[in-house]
Amino acid sequence: MTSTTAATPEVAPFRPFDLIVLRTRRLGPSILRVTLGGPEADGLRGGGRDRSLSVILPAGPGGGEALVPAGGGSTGPARPGDERAARRSYAVRAERLRADGSTEVDLDFVLHGDGGPAARWARAAAPGDRLRVLGPGATDHTAVRFRPPADTDWVLIRADETALPAAAAILEWLPAGLPARVWLEVPFTEDRQALNTAAKARISWLVRSERAACGVEAVRAAELPGGTPYAWIAGEASGVRALHHHLVRERGFAPERVTSAAYWRRGLSEEQARRADRRTAERPKTERAEQVAR
Repeated sequence: MTSTTAATPEVAPFRPFDLIVLRTRRLGPSILRVTLGGPEADGLRGGGRDRSLSVILPAGPGGGEALVPAGGGSTGPARPGDERAARRSYAVRAERLRADGSTEVDLDFVLHGDGGPAARWARAAAPGDRLRVLGPGATDHTAVRFRPPADTDWVLIRADETALPAAAAILEWLPAGLPARVWLEVPFTEDRQALNTAAKARISWLVRSERAACGVEAVRAAELPGGTPYAWIAGEASGVRALHHHLVRERGFAPERVTSAAYWRRGLSEEQARRADRRTAERPKTERAEQVAR
């Protein structure tokens, strides 16, 4: 479920990049940062905010190099016996130049449960390991969805731990003095992070292990600023959908001023979620309208 306000490029110029693990660092019980580099990292283009890329990994436990078709299309086996590659989307937490002029890229992996193929890879990652990603090769691209209109008076940000890297990068991007109301949901107290922003941001951490009121309830109970808002909400699909409904139907936000991004769906892998989206898109429009109305 994604809606975006401002105009974005029609085509995301994504292409494969082979990156090298430089180091890893545990940020909390649930989050592991992997810093990547290598010669091909210099070709990645920024955009900041919630810019994402796709991590390409074999879906099975056997390891090996994942297959990426020309043009960065959907992954799959090219020959009999090849493992199907799993593709997982991750927001770029940070990108920076090193003293030698090369580029470093930080990706933060959530480690809840078995975490799936990407989290398993991250747990075992060591300096020198290689990782293939599909990333943008142009500065402006559809991987950036946080696009507040020019007349925005204040912003609302709501993210769970999967969207925390994007929310943190957005906060760093916001102009100085812009009012922001921010709710960040994490599993444990130790998963909270120091965040940098020049915005006039009021940040509330919602810690599930502390039994905090999470989801739409935390925002519903809040008094919001006046003026023209822009909202960016990301995380688990049902929670994103509920908050989108609250902002538009109950708070009166204009739908085009709310950007919603479902980073994951409870009980579904990313491949299963994509298949469900395709099935929904293939249904007749009247059937989809009836389902929304119910």
